[in-house]
Amino acid sequence: MRIISGEARGRHLRAPRGDATRPTADRVRQALYDVLGSPAGLVVLDLFAGTGALGLEALSRGASRAVFVDEAEPAIRVVRDNVKTLGYEDRARILRLEVRRALRLLEKESAGFDWVFLDPPYASAGGDTTLAALGASALVRPGGLVIAEHDRRRPPAERYGALALDDRRRWGQTEVSLYAVAPGGVTAPPAGSGPDTELLP
Repeated sequence: MRIISGEARGRHLRAPRGDATRPTADRVRQALYDVLGSPAGLVVLDLFAGTGALGLEALSRGASRAVFVDEAEPAIRVVRDNVKTLGYEDRARILRLEVRRALRLLEKESAGFDWVFLDPPYASAGGDTTLAALGASALVRPGGLVIAEHDRRRPPAERYGALALDDRRRWGQTEVSLYAVAPGGVTAPPAGSGPDTELLP
């Protein structure tokens, strides 16, 4: 597994041993970023981060900051190592928390994000509950996107509060749903208004 493009292009990433995580394949990340375009200057949230590959790819391509969330200690160790190896300590914050607790903390801090990556274990209900929590929050900025990877046989709903399905793409066995803030949805803070991100121990 490696960074596909940007300043860290070709750099390899560590992954936890065993089957604890299911990293998004390099080819899927490339195809996804072909759809999303450039994240230059954006603030990104990587939920169920695993290796951190999605958020790290965004940093490599010019995102200004990224927050990585996972509750598993092996994943957090790997994300921390990957962030350090790529030299992104000053642009990354790492939270070892259950995702919904992390969302409550970030909303309390008045954080706002342009892209939110969501890649929970396929067998869990984490996708639906997290999409519902995001749709009821002000974490996604106007014009922002939630990018949810999921089992193609069990696609999430088309609407979660302020989030409405904007596009759905499939690459092999991987399917990704893109959600945008619907008109009249919850308004997140404008860019630059939230607290600075930092690398947490």
